Amino acid sequence: MEVTAEKMQSWLNRLIGPEKENLGLVKYLERIPRVKDLTQVPSGTVVLVRGDLDAKPGAKVGEGDIRLRSMRETLQIGRDRRWIQVIFGHIGRDPQLSLEKVGKRISEIMGCPVQLIADWFDPETDTIRPEVKAALAEAKPGDLILLENTRKYDMERILWKAKAADIPKLANRLAKIANEFASKIGKVYVHEAFSAGSLDTSSVVVPAAMDRAALGEYAYGEFSGPLTTCLGAQLVISSGLKIDKLDDLEAMISRGKIRWVFTAGSLAVGLIKAAAQLEGKDFCIGVAEDPAHSDKPYFIPQDRIEQAKRILSEGRGKGIQFVMPVDFVLQDGRVSTTIGPGEQQLDVGPATSDLFEKKIGEFIEWAKGLKEPAVAFHNGVFGKFEEPQFEEGTRRFVKQLKRLKDAGVQVFVGGGEGGKALEKYGDPSWGIYNFTAGGTVLNALGSDPVPFLAALEMVAK
Repeated sequence: MEVTAEKMQSWLNRLIGPEKENLGLVKYLERIPRVKDLTQVPSGTVVLVRGDLDAKPGAKVGEGDIRLRSMRETLQIGRDRRWIQVIFGHIGRDPQLSLEKVGKRISEIMGCPVQLIADWFDPETDTIRPEVKAALAEAKPGDLILLENTRKYDMERILWKAKAADIPKLANRLAKIANEFASKIGKVYVHEAFSAGSLDTSSVVVPAAMDRAALGEYAYGEFSGPLTTCLGAQLVISSGLKIDKLDDLEAMISRGKIRWVFTAGSLAVGLIKAAAQLEGKDFCIGVAEDPAHSDKPYFIPQDRIEQAKRILSEGRGKGIQFVMPVDFVLQDGRVSTTIGPGEQQLDVGPATSDLFEKKIGEFIEWAKGLKEPAVAFHNGVFGKFEEPQFEEGTRRFVKQLKRLKDAGVQVFVGGGEGGKALEKYGDPSWGIYNFTAGGTVLNALGSDPVPFLAALEMVAK
């Protein structure tokens, strides 16, 4: 069915507008089919596969291609059912990056040729180029076709900065793009890009024109297995540069399972300032509260401090322990218990590391009283760890993940920088599970819906 501008406007209202809601991970999984469920899709059908293509393949299979290998089961199902699969997605944020090496690695993984179409979209007219139709006309059941980096074209990025007020003026163009995919490629869609949590057109707009849509087997397994377990975490360790992680923390706390929260980074300084104000005092957080830095990702506006107050008050009322830094490594390398005007904290100090290690021991003792294995979710790093002078807090804490696991705690590491730190300072085996996509994991556990799950659910409905 062709997508009208009115239908697209309604679709966008549920994605980024006033009708947006988070149904919760369990409901999404109940309502969205898996690729295994598409048993009635006949041989020869063209199936669009939104792939997890953002990878840097090394010299051989198994190096730098974990995301590509995650697609193997879904792509093999399609080949076994003799579908013509058209894989598309992005690599990095640079429009000039190519999927040529990715295509060759998928070919090695799947043991079959993969045809790359380098120029498949006309940005002047927002139409699919004739080269795609020609390739499909020659394709045989079971073939794999790869479209070049979707972010090569600005159409992929239309919703990145869009607000609800922009929906009416975007609806016509996005409806046309969705209809192009449906009319010139196919009307069956599979999302097998667990890490693709952005508002990319390929992930959240194209499905609007599909007759059927499903979740890939790897993505389904991540959501239904380890992520569902993380919903019951008693311990959350969260850090990062952006204060909007407060939204995710608040959502996680609201489930009623969390009893311990360890924080660092902007999240921590926001909570520290809030704690001081709850006591009738104040705590300077330096450039993070300076309006001159309001355009920086580390800036914390007063409304976020008010949110942090609410989180602390309600959390403490539920018996949650908040473990926050007591000293900091400042931008010039000094260790200080305070942050002065014009200063910025870039790591936790040694006293904080001592405190964290002590409190991890207390958590381990507390967890011994549980009737089931304790669950810990770790996301982020404690400072600007890519620079040696700001890595010590992260380096020391990574060892606590092994300590937790050795004590029988199920440790889940939320991808991204947390996963990189675990590899750099420890061993991936120190976590019972290491996610490959930090942003998607936070969305699934936090306040906002995972965009592609919201889109797939709308197709199913």
